[in-house]
Amino acid sequence: MADRTSEAPAAPEPRTEDLVAATLADLRAILNSIGETLYTWDIASDALTWGGNAASVLRVEDLAALRTGRGYARLILPDSGQSRYDAVAQSGQRDAGHGTPFQTVYAIRQLGAEPLWIQDTGRWFGGQDGRAVRVHGVVRVVSKPPEAEQASTASDGLTGALTRTQLTELLDAEIALARRQQRTLAVALVGVEGLAEINEAYGLDAADELIAGVARRLRSVMRRGDCMARYTGNKLALVLMGCAEEQLPIAANRFIASVRDLPIGTGAGPLKGAVRIGGVMLPRFGQTAAQALQHAEEALLDAKQSPTRAFVAFAPDRRKDVRRQSNRRFTDEIVTALNERRVTMALQPIVEAGSRRLAYHEALVRIIGRDGALLPASEVVPAAEKLGLAPLIDHRMLEMAVAELQASPHAKISINLSSATIRQPEWIEALTGALLGDSGLASRLVVELTETLAIEDLEAAKRAIESMRALGVRIAIDDFGSGHTSFRHLRDLQADLIKIDGAFVQNLGRSTDDRFFVRTLVDLAQHLGVPTVAEWVQDEETARILESWGVSYLQGELFGDEIWPATLHEPRRTSASLL
Repeated sequence: MADRTSEAPAAPEPRTEDLVAATLADLRAILNSIGETLYTWDIASDALTWGGNAASVLRVEDLAALRTGRGYARLILPDSGQSRYDAVAQSGQRDAGHGTPFQTVYAIRQLGAEPLWIQDTGRWFGGQDGRAVRVHGVVRVVSKPPEAEQASTASDGLTGALTRTQLTELLDAEIALARRQQRTLAVALVGVEGLAEINEAYGLDAADELIAGVARRLRSVMRRGDCMARYTGNKLALVLMGCAEEQLPIAANRFIASVRDLPIGTGAGPLKGAVRIGGVMLPRFGQTAAQALQHAEEALLDAKQSPTRAFVAFAPDRRKDVRRQSNRRFTDEIVTALNERRVTMALQPIVEAGSRRLAYHEALVRIIGRDGALLPASEVVPAAEKLGLAPLIDHRMLEMAVAELQASPHAKISINLSSATIRQPEWIEALTGALLGDSGLASRLVVELTETLAIEDLEAAKRAIESMRALGVRIAIDDFGSGHTSFRHLRDLQADLIKIDGAFVQNLGRSTDDRFFVRTLVDLAQHLGVPTVAEWVQDEETARILESWGVSYLQGELFGDEIWPATLHEPRRTSASLL
């Protein structure tokens, strides 16, 4: 009989339960190594079921006390952050059937040791009414959050909030963390409304009390774990940790209502508070703190300009991007032109209506581009005002006008003043310095303020006018008719000259409405005894109509081209050209 080769018995197939146990052991080892454990929470029964490594991760000896949501909640330190219950059951959201993600950070007590900081991330599911009934999640041990470190060092004395520097540091850290962990957060920039009026009516102390009261109201409805910073004098920034995109408008409306619904007590009595909010989701629309805050400011500006919305969330807008690029280009162009002395002036003649003799010139800003061509004033001047560069141009125009008056003893020149400049005390100082030592200069200088500017801030305009008239300078109200100044305001301003808006003059021969309106303005000025100038006069028919109504001076293309003063432009002209 042939020998049989002995065969080793086949190894038994592993049982399913053994494979599951091994897999769970591996999973537990992995989770232990990264400080994480899983849980499920049935909200109706409050039963909380933990992964097998929970005691190790949470550093507790007995999980019996943590078998319910309430039991676990007792471990959470008050004010350390938003609890799981608040993040889920008190979120005010409804589940549409796919579950709703959440994330929060808080600290739990440790016997005889420092609190343990926990990041709690999961998804809750709703019942038929959309309210949360079940939660699946994971908790992990994290280092103490930057906002918790900085909360004890908040240095804004009025609100007890973080400073702007601390806010920037916090946001940079949180954005970087959010990118790594693939989570979201948000910034809500809160603008406090009506502070200028309160300053004027009750004083600075009342305005400060209102800001502090707004901060208290916002803090009362913030989630634990979120933080507040004093961004500027009238703006607060709220950093909303673990905030999903759909949660941002809900939170913003909660903040708005908390301020709006009840007056805020101050030393001046109860004051009505109001805020507008611009929000931005991070890191989606902000990879750095600077970018996040810039976008939040843009959204807040949109909210302030909206007649119907107190909250606006940032969204990319190609048109706005183009405008910002254009603004940057104009800023660079204007600042460079100022530094290189390429901001100059052209003088447009203004003549007596009857004799057509030259009365004086209006100085118009002209900016020469790098290529030597003139930049369009219709674009540059509005851009300068919007970008806050108008005061620089106004000071340069004053410098040039005074130089021309000194060079041309018989010349008379008017210059325009922007709304930003008139509010600066430096303007009166500069004007005083420019006229110092030559008493005849002031009487040959006219400063023009637009009617809109004058009535926009009547008190500031009146103060500036009084200061300039005290120096001997004459004042003209420009674009009269565009702002519908009341008779009382016009009388209070005590202008030396009224310039009728050219938009009503240019179609005088064809529009009966414009004729009626301009005639009414002229009659009003004559009643007050104030001379008038009609702008944009382009033809003889219009000039004759205006003269017959008693208009004092005429300005426009009909009376000659702009000239470039001898002291500023080649080829040189004699000063007689300004007589």
